Amino acid sequence: MSKEIEIVLPDGNKQKVAENTTLFEIKNQLMEEAVVGSIDGEVVDLSTPVKKNAEIAFYDCSSTEGTTAICQLVSLLLEEAIKTHYPEALFAKSQQEEQTIWVDLRVKQPLSALVLKDLEHHIKKQLKANTPIESAAMTVSEAKEVFKENELKMFSLTELESDRVVFVYSFGNVTEYFLEPMALELTTARYFSLLKVSGAYWQGNPDNEMLQRVMGVVFAEKAQLLAHLDYLEESEKRSHQKLGKELDLFMFSEEAPGMPFYLENGLIIRNELQKFLRELQAKYDYKEVKTPLILNQRLWERSGHWDHYKNNMYFTKVADEDYALKPMNCPGHCLIYKDRKRSYRDLPMRMAEFGQVHRHEFSGALNGLLRVRTFCQDDAHIFVRQDQIEQEIALALKIIDEVYKIFGFEYAVELSTRPDNFMGEIELWDEAEASLGKVLTDLGYKYNINEGDGAFYGPKIDIHIKDALNRSHQCATVQLDFQMPEKFDLTYVDENNQEAQPVMIHRAVFGSLDRFLGILIEHYAGAFPFWLAPKQVALINVAQTHAAGVEDLFHELHAAGIRVEKDLRNEKLGKKIRDAEMRKIPYILVIGDKELAEGTFAVRKHGSDTIKQMEKADFIDTLKQQMQEKNHQQ
Repeated sequence: MSKEIEIVLPDGNKQKVAENTTLFEIKNQLMEEAVVGSIDGEVVDLSTPVKKNAEIAFYDCSSTEGTTAICQLVSLLLEEAIKTHYPEALFAKSQQEEQTIWVDLRVKQPLSALVLKDLEHHIKKQLKANTPIESAAMTVSEAKEVFKENELKMFSLTELESDRVVFVYSFGNVTEYFLEPMALELTTARYFSLLKVSGAYWQGNPDNEMLQRVMGVVFAEKAQLLAHLDYLEESEKRSHQKLGKELDLFMFSEEAPGMPFYLENGLIIRNELQKFLRELQAKYDYKEVKTPLILNQRLWERSGHWDHYKNNMYFTKVADEDYALKPMNCPGHCLIYKDRKRSYRDLPMRMAEFGQVHRHEFSGALNGLLRVRTFCQDDAHIFVRQDQIEQEIALALKIIDEVYKIFGFEYAVELSTRPDNFMGEIELWDEAEASLGKVLTDLGYKYNINEGDGAFYGPKIDIHIKDALNRSHQCATVQLDFQMPEKFDLTYVDENNQEAQPVMIHRAVFGSLDRFLGILIEHYAGAFPFWLAPKQVALINVAQTHAAGVEDLFHELHAAGIRVEKDLRNEKLGKKIRDAEMRKIPYILVIGDKELAEGTFAVRKHGSDTIKQMEKADFIDTLKQQMQEKNHQQ
């Protein structure tokens, strides 16, 4: 007769069960919707027997543990499907992040996206067959015996402690290990989709071999999967790279990887963004400056970038001396400050620059305008006395709030604290972090602490904006820096005629002008607000007899400061209207005999079937008003 043991459930209830009863059996008795469980706090798969008195718990698909478990199950099924189609495949690491899974493998021929449907079909057949999965928990040392024929897995296993327990699963013709337990019931793997095939460097290192990567998503419910696929479809429609090409905004070339070329339309938007922020900063007494693109290496050694950032920098020689392309504007601003004697009456000194910077990124990390190797940073550095710190941080946050309201962005706030590779004294860091936290609290901001993610020279407030698809983007930042003024020996004469050291506040609103533009393209799906639209009005003639009237109106609108284009092509009227709609021009005017005779126009707004009759003077006044208001809607 089996020995009985006592289990304690999460609600505190106690039960007697036979020794070595599995979690799966207990789950069924309790009618639990679980995919994994835990014994005395240790998460295990449901095949695990309970051998002694213990506290147990179960995790369903909605939990973090459950999500991981079903993702790993789909990864195993995916490997089995790939192995069936490509018997020579050698698997590296299966990985998961939230709902996304990816499997890296070595295979002779490049995989095509066309194979994804075949792999999905194979997995779904396996789900119906309901073949059992073999599972075992073993130490890393034991797992090495299992995977000794696979050099890729052996490399990963050697990175783990030899006595660490891993979970090893076999299904069909594949065996895989995971660091967390896996779901064992195939029915929990129903809601998945394989999305793409790509290349991936082994261990993420471009010096290593290129492997193949198959990526997919996994959800607990069908509705969640369908919603995510709809989201991906909408994301693809809004892709800034796709729209950038369609709307003639920017391009890239192999002659300058990761360095955008701005076309006429894209440069118009970029210039409007700069003009807008330039005018706002002038209102708050920011003085604009310009610093060189390359500066001597000794400057970067002095600033601390050489020790903390040199792997991300580009270098060159001038007259046998070492120089670097600037990755940041702050050292140049320190030189401007240091150029002459400063008084306490000069502070705060607000210095702004639209500075082009260069930072090395791996080619695999490049992503359109969102991740580039050169970008324009809307940088500002405010030199302040100690007693001015909080008021200047508050002003910087006020400007950021004004800007983001113009674009209709909601945002979240984060306080990033001292990193491991920090520069300076801990006491100063504590003081700086306390100052930033106090300002946020006094202003009523709710904020999260992001431990260890500050810049190497100081803590920072990071602003995360939410776009139209509810995606988060970190853009604006306010950073407090006691280190760089000390590094550059910056001083001012205080009210007692004594030398004192200023504090430096780093501030960016867009962050990267290029990245912000990429975010805006996707946020607006290319249909920019009127004030930003590259072309604001399209004039279309009904017939060639109306061309002269269109020319006159074109010049009148142009003289009024409106970005206008004319379409006088000998094409069908419907095609010309569709073309203007495809280019997402805010207003379309179709001009024929009546319009020219009466001076009243049928105004068609982008994305709307409604046509509004407006007199010319009223239409021009409306456009000028929209330019001033800077509404975030087209």
